[in-house]
Amino acid sequence: MTTVPAPGRRSSTFSRLLRHGFTDPSGAERLLQLPALSGVRSDPVLVEALGACADPDLALRSLVRIVEAQKEDEQRLLLDTLVTAKPLRDRLLGVLGASEALGDHLARHPDDWKELVTYEAADLHPGVPEFERCLAGATDPDALRVGYRRCLLAIAARDVCGTTDLAQTAAELADLATATLRAALAIARTAAPEDAAICRLAVIAMGKCGGHELNYVSDVDVIFVGEAMEAAAENETAAMRAAGRLASHMMRICSDTTVEGTIWPVDANLRPEGRNGPLVRTLTSHLAYYQRWAKTWEFQALLKARPVAGDPELGAAYVDAVAPLVWHAADRENFVPDVQKMRRRVVDNIPADRVDRELKLGPGGLRDVEFAVQLLQLVHGRSDASLHSGTTLEALRALAEGGYVGRADAAQLDDAYRFLRSMEHRIQLYRLRRTHLVPEGEADLRRLGRSMGLRTDPVAELNRAWRRHATVVRKLHEKLFYRPLLDAVAQLAPGESRLSAKAAGTRLEALGYADPAAALRHLEALSSGVSRKAAIQRTLLPVLLGWFADSADPDAGLLGFRQVSDALGRTPWYLRLLRDEGAAAENLARVLSAGRLAPDLLMRAPEAVAILGDPGGLAPRSREHLDQEVLAAVGRAPDAESAVAVVRGVRRRELFRTTAADLIGSYGTEENPAEPDHGALVDRIGSAVTDLTAATLGGALRAAVRDRWGDTLPTRFAVIGMGRFGGHELGYGSDADVLFVHAPREGVSDEEAARAANAVIGEMRRLLQLPTADPPLLIDADLRPEGKSGPMVRSLKSYEAYYRRWSLVWESQALLRAEPLAGDDDLGRAFLDVIDPFRYPAEGLGDDAVREIRRLKARMESERLPRGADPTLHLKLGRGGLSDVEWTVQLMQMQHGWAEPGLRTTRTREALAAACAAGLIPAEDADILDEAWVLATRVRNAVMLVRGRAGDTFPSAPRELAAVGRYLGYEPGHAGTMLDDYRRITRRARAVVDERFYGA
Repeated sequence: MTTVPAPGRRSSTFSRLLRHGFTDPSGAERLLQLPALSGVRSDPVLVEALGACADPDLALRSLVRIVEAQKEDEQRLLLDTLVTAKPLRDRLLGVLGASEALGDHLARHPDDWKELVTYEAADLHPGVPEFERCLAGATDPDALRVGYRRCLLAIAARDVCGTTDLAQTAAELADLATATLRAALAIARTAAPEDAAICRLAVIAMGKCGGHELNYVSDVDVIFVGEAMEAAAENETAAMRAAGRLASHMMRICSDTTVEGTIWPVDANLRPEGRNGPLVRTLTSHLAYYQRWAKTWEFQALLKARPVAGDPELGAAYVDAVAPLVWHAADRENFVPDVQKMRRRVVDNIPADRVDRELKLGPGGLRDVEFAVQLLQLVHGRSDASLHSGTTLEALRALAEGGYVGRADAAQLDDAYRFLRSMEHRIQLYRLRRTHLVPEGEADLRRLGRSMGLRTDPVAELNRAWRRHATVVRKLHEKLFYRPLLDAVAQLAPGESRLSAKAAGTRLEALGYADPAAALRHLEALSSGVSRKAAIQRTLLPVLLGWFADSADPDAGLLGFRQVSDALGRTPWYLRLLRDEGAAAENLARVLSAGRLAPDLLMRAPEAVAILGDPGGLAPRSREHLDQEVLAAVGRAPDAESAVAVVRGVRRRELFRTTAADLIGSYGTEENPAEPDHGALVDRIGSAVTDLTAATLGGALRAAVRDRWGDTLPTRFAVIGMGRFGGHELGYGSDADVLFVHAPREGVSDEEAARAANAVIGEMRRLLQLPTADPPLLIDADLRPEGKSGPMVRSLKSYEAYYRRWSLVWESQALLRAEPLAGDDDLGRAFLDVIDPFRYPAEGLGDDAVREIRRLKARMESERLPRGADPTLHLKLGRGGLSDVEWTVQLMQMQHGWAEPGLRTTRTREALAAACAAGLIPAEDADILDEAWVLATRVRNAVMLVRGRAGDTFPSAPRELAAVGRYLGYEPGHAGTMLDDYRRITRRARAVVDERFYGA
């Protein structure tokens, strides 16, 4: 905050300082009055030059310290030169206003200002030899640190004065690092001549140093290669130990901190096996590791490998040997899943309060650009040696010149990268600390903005420019990966360099497309031509292709998009919806590429895509809303078949709504993050599908009755949901388990009522299974008394008589899930009154009944598990699966439901929570059972979503298994981890079942 005295006390000097950008004019005025500045305090040139600095107050404070550190005659020389020589004035004050750390260095070494007095033309952009000459006198670590800072002072002066641009500054910093590593190695060799005599050691720069684009303060990544001298070839082990000692000493010289500070840490963790591997390896050992064990990211890192110190022949041999491996990394088996993982931003390890200030790792940060450029180099560098550069900006320029990236997009990204790297440089230069965080304080932001040339309103201008460039980088995958693919097939700009069909196919394959030729045909069909529709598609597709590539089946996503576009292409609202509604396009991409079920539902009525653009479109419809729509549709239809066709259409549309919400909730989108509460998501899906099924049955019942009997059936009739239907836990592939009950109306005989009830059931089943484009709804009444041998429907009195006289314990257990879901409400409630004494027996179950339930469960486990099925992975009957959890909960319901009202529910998770609240099961055990049940249910839903058909086992096809994994939140290549996690969670659940259900 600027210090401003009362108006009456302001001096002319104060006003002048305020005009020139000082934030503490009073303090600056006092400093100018110090004896050290007596000869220049009134010189307007000095104040004007200070005002041009990033931080005038800092520059003045540091200048006073430097002058006071001089001897008297040297003080006069410094001040006279400062006033009369504009080049020195700009360089020295520019550095002092931008770097507190270099001001400290000059205060400790006051003669070093003379390094900035003059430059010969050849010195404007010095290389490694010039820096080596500057460091030649450094024979000990402290002397090397001082010499390094002296060289750094000159680089910073050229930087802040604009003599060098970002790329030149970064290259100079890398050259200075090269010279410093050589000097440090020379010191280490001098200290251990016996080690130096028996080994050859090469230092390979990696990362930004290897790429000739170093920061002011950054770890210098290296790899060491060693060989025995010819004379010591028989004792390679001793030679490699000697090389290791030299390498360690060199690292300490650069990394240790003394009164002169530190140079920078030397990091050798990019070596084979990282920290667990030997510090120095022979060339043969390096190659053996890379050929057999290395991962894709290691070849990506080797893009920047450059020999910088030590034995030049050995260093060159290393780079020549690994280069072929680098440029054929894209041929490796796991390249595609590795690429998908590298492309996904991982910012979870960045604290939430820092992620928005991260220049390097945050969204829209430097790492995004660097990784993307390196990825395209790996993909296309196999056949184009012009892309073999370790420098990000040079590689980006080569990609544009080769047509792999659009020139305009490359220019925009070049500009953004330069701006962000310049910010990073200025932040680090201030205190010479390794950081990538944008400061929060007003004073720091002001200095940073002014150092970037923003003077009118430095803080506001800096924030605007930073956000603008970060936004450009956030969209880089669209610009770098996908837009050139469209240029390759659209052929709209003659003369422009563009991807060849082969290069486009190579890129699509690297991004996860299994059939690049088909994908290119789809792109051509969608985007070619000069129509408005094609133009909009060319805008949408680069973004959509990225979302498809993030899925387990990009090919299916692109094919589905083409099919939907072909069906709706002439509809004016379709492309406008995708273009203008922020979430619609991403939602559609996620739905189309996640599996078969949702796209199949959408293809039967593509207009349902409008749901994805409606802000409330993904919310499930209430049962009341569904009943109202269904019954109104039935009332308008001319006959039962037409009525149920409309009802099934509603069901298909609502199933699509539910599956779309499920997929988007599981995968997450930019606007809608993934649902973290998996249990809530499972409950929401179960309730939505159950309500939809109940409404569909209600509509079919109304249609069947109306066509033959008008408004009133001769008998009251109700549909009782059983199993998952009654428990409001239906999945996408579940049948509707039901019981049918009727009660003759007054004056109607039992025989006539039974005939009418059976006729209605037969008509309902026929109508719901008529061949149409909509998915059928199968009604399963096998849980009725006497099973398939018993009558399809019974009267209420018949049910009561049967359960009182004949029912078995398993039938009472099945009734725990009974809930009226369609038909006559009063009859449904009466049915519950009949069955409650049987499912919640007074005083609970007797010992014989408990033993019978356990026997039935054990028999089911041994007899009903399909032959060849893995019992650790079967979702329903396997160890710790759905059946285990549900039978355990149901046993507690039958034992204690008579006394605990909370247990009188048809829903598994509700009953489990009630049992825990009642103290019937420890909270830890309840959580274990709940976790297993939710996971098995999610996998069951995922299998249906991915395959389009129900299943109780994990898919065997790798792509389908990967898609299930993506739905569950696993990254590509982690299907094995998913299966291991499932086994672990269900194994724990089975242990609880053994104790709580079997009493083991």
